[in-house]
Amino acid sequence: MIGISESVMQFLLALIVVGPLIGAVAALLPAPPGLKGTSPDQAVLRHGVVVTGAILLAAIVLALGFDHDQPSKMQATTDISWIPALDVRIHLGIDGISLPLLVLTALLTFLCALHSYFKMPSGPSPKAFVALILVLESGTLATFAVLDLLLFFLAFEMVLIPMYFLIARWGGEQRTRAAWKFILYTLLGSVVMLLGLLVIGLDSGTFDMVALATDNGRGLTTSVQVIAVLAIGIGLAVKTPMWPLHSWLPDAHTAAPTVGSVLLAGVMLKMGTYGFVRIVLPIAPDGMREFAPYLAAFAVVGIIYGSLACLALARRGAKGDLKRLIAYSSVGHMGFVLLGISTMSPTGVNGALFANIAHGLITGLLFFLVGGVKDRTGTTDLDTLARDSGAALYGRAPRLGGLLAFAAVASLGLPGLAGFWGEMLALFGAFEPADDLSRPAFLTFMAFAAFGTLLTAAYMLIVVRRVCMGPTARPAAAPDQPAPAALSDEPAPATPPAVPTPADEAQAPAADAQVSTAEAPARGMLADVHGYEFAAWTPLVALTVLAGLWPAALLGLTDPAVQKLLTGGKS
Repeated sequence: MIGISESVMQFLLALIVVGPLIGAVAALLPAPPGLKGTSPDQAVLRHGVVVTGAILLAAIVLALGFDHDQPSKMQATTDISWIPALDVRIHLGIDGISLPLLVLTALLTFLCALHSYFKMPSGPSPKAFVALILVLESGTLATFAVLDLLLFFLAFEMVLIPMYFLIARWGGEQRTRAAWKFILYTLLGSVVMLLGLLVIGLDSGTFDMVALATDNGRGLTTSVQVIAVLAIGIGLAVKTPMWPLHSWLPDAHTAAPTVGSVLLAGVMLKMGTYGFVRIVLPIAPDGMREFAPYLAAFAVVGIIYGSLACLALARRGAKGDLKRLIAYSSVGHMGFVLLGISTMSPTGVNGALFANIAHGLITGLLFFLVGGVKDRTGTTDLDTLARDSGAALYGRAPRLGGLLAFAAVASLGLPGLAGFWGEMLALFGAFEPADDLSRPAFLTFMAFAAFGTLLTAAYMLIVVRRVCMGPTARPAAAPDQPAPAALSDEPAPATPPAVPTPADEAQAPAADAQVSTAEAPARGMLADVHGYEFAAWTPLVALTVLAGLWPAALLGLTDPAVQKLLTGGKS
């Protein structure tokens, strides 16, 4: 879009990867007296906003300088020898696949830093909090920018420790258990993944991802590819997360602070699916063909399982947690991403990449909104929210309720919003998978996945009805009905207790849940969307609408790069 020299592009990409690390070190140093403001805590939180804002600005300039006429070409490349004995190189670069994820990561991290400046989660010193956020950002950005297998592994692991401490030190109830579960699952998966990466690098003689993708598996035997795909796939599947390796995710999301949940869902889950597209598909295609039907089957089970779990949490009396429900919804949504990847077709893989971005925008917004609800009500328990809210969010905080309803319908895949295109293209890819795959099997997977979209719509609409609309109001009292005892000057006459009939007992749960609309004002209005929340949430809303109405903006970047990736380096 704008003319920028290759050397400037290289500098921008290096700054995006390394800049947050430098900012993390600076966050731990004492602030200069003139920059402290009212307190050192305010200074370090402002430092986080400035650093992440600078990284976002650099990412936007990098995107503007990207040659959109050649999105399949690696651009802003840096290639420096690091460990000559192993042929490990500091190799950076971006194409149409990695650029959107790079910008999404920079945007979400900046919005999290901005949100934390005004609403810092309770916990230890803000210095450590800001430093961990910046290290997490650096590791995630590096994962999407490096082009060496060992560097990819190092960046992939770099994010685990910051997220562990964000959950363990700034999380909610049962945060220690959730943090340990998160770190054990992901570390064990990463160990297995490292073995697969070493098998590829040592057998082929290089760890360079571009050279390996261009070779398209011709230098690796089928048995080596099968072993590598199995090992790497397990590690990536844990991070994605794929059923049945997902059980760490609901606990982590439920315990994590708001910004931790946003970054975990918005960018960290994308590292797993990105690894499938960048490493497994082009480097070991024969091994991927062996496992593609199994990957699709696990993906479809995840779609159905995640939706059923959400329905169970959303029903009345289940004491379901709203954050936990959205976490389980991520299992289903990422199932569509894995289904698209498993088709090994350009349509399916493009759908997976689109669904990746859409999920980051929509689920990031959902976790922001649920955090706002918890800040106002002190709970994310669905039964409590539905019972104690009277006219619910529409009546007490209409803008917040409207945004939550918007995010919910975007998550269920409403046409015209970002969530629709990724799921639709993944289903189209399953309708016509790659030539070497069984079409009847993938048609079956497509049918089950399509049924999963109906389940998704069901639980999301239930959530909107219960949290935003509230329960049904009681009918108004008849004009000749005597005034309630609480409003009458005369003492209420003693009446014998009524004997409940079977019909009364059957209607009791519904009657208990009913709340008169006249009682809503008695409970008081909730604070509606604050200015800082509006600033943090508006970009996600705007991009969700933009991606839904103009999907070609994203597909125009990914499609040429996907075509090249699937054909062994041929555009």
